[in-house]
Amino acid sequence: MLGSWLNNMVSEKSFENRIKKYLKERGCWFIKYWGGGQFTKAGIPDLIVCCGGRFLAIEVKGDKGKPSELQLYNIRKINEEGGIGIILYPNQFEDLKKLCEKLKRYNYHDARYLANKINERWWCNAVFLFKGGTF
Repeated sequence: MLGSWLNNMVSEKSFENRIKKYLKERGCWFIKYWGGGQFTKAGIPDLIVCCGGRFLAIEVKGDKGKPSELQLYNIRKINEEGGIGIILYPNQFEDLKKLCEKLKRYNYHDARYLANKINERWWCNAVFLFKGGTF
């Protein structure tokens, strides 16, 4: 059990480094948030990003990782308030690249659509399209 957990943590950290490298290459601003400590708030996404002038929050997961209820809640709230929050797995890296390209081109509606596709693993009906409606 410990070995499986440790492997997932290594996988998640490696994937996070890949994401940070990509964001840096694309000129996106980002910060790694270290949550869960004595003086930090738990459940905040791992990476807080500004890409193309838009707020993007990324909760990074390894292949077998599962978001907590608090992480799901925070991602949902970010999307409800007009930001883009995603829970990202290694097999979705190309989707992240497409999302960032849309944001860099100021194509927010297409970026929002891609974010919904990334998150549909957790929200079957894309409950957070736009606050108060759909596009």
